[in-house]
Amino acid sequence: MFFRGGGEALLTILGYSLIAGLATSLGAIVVLFWGRPERRGMALFLGMAAGVMLAVVGLDLLPSALAWGGGRDIILGFSLGGCLLWGMDRLLSFSFQRSLHPNLLYRHLGFLIALGISIHDLPEGMAIALGYTAAQQLGPLIALAIGIHNIPEGMAIAAPLSMGGLETFKIILITLLVSIITPIGTALGMVMTYIAPGYFAFLLALAAGCMLYLVFFELIPEARMHHRPLAVWGLILGFSVIVLTNLAM
Repeated sequence: MFFRGGGEALLTILGYSLIAGLATSLGAIVVLFWGRPERRGMALFLGMAAGVMLAVVGLDLLPSALAWGGGRDIILGFSLGGCLLWGMDRLLSFSFQRSLHPNLLYRHLGFLIALGISIHDLPEGMAIALGYTAAQQLGPLIALAIGIHNIPEGMAIAAPLSMGGLETFKIILITLLVSIITPIGTALGMVMTYIAPGYFAFLLALAAGCMLYLVFFELIPEARMHHRPLAVWGLILGFSVIVLTNLAM
């Protein structure tokens, strides 16, 4: 067995990963329980998501990518991640361009956020497996950190979809689909520790590129349009949550 600890350890770390992933749905449920957010709440949620993503990129994804690989893999993955989100943005814009109804614009943003979070959840799930491989206690700590920042990410998905008038059960279903990406990534990480550890830096950089595109071209502009001061406070709050989590670890 290539993963230390055997079958029981595999199930344990997959369980931690699943809980971390389901925190995305928890964030969505919080938004749906409170009702559709007003403009001030929307600015706070989107700013918080932007802060979380900035912190994850700067403090976790890129440093880990540098530790695992060389500059060429990181540049390639980072560029491809940004281009991938740009392409999906254009595709979603084309799908909704026949209507200028605000609901469809909010749905566009919500689907794009869900896509970006799904892409970055894959290497994060892999990080749980790789952390567990390096030190048994590190895997659960990484899962805890991921779960904490998945909550505001779930809020960031649900808020624009709710503003766009999407049915509650569909929003929950979307966040559940996003949630399972984390344990899928953990399973892939288990395999990669055995067959292809050299691609991990590329995947981390890919996730970083996707997230920074979301932050600077979608989340921050949209949050500032709703309420600039609360957008800034949300960004600071989201960034601080990840900083404090990293310090605690």
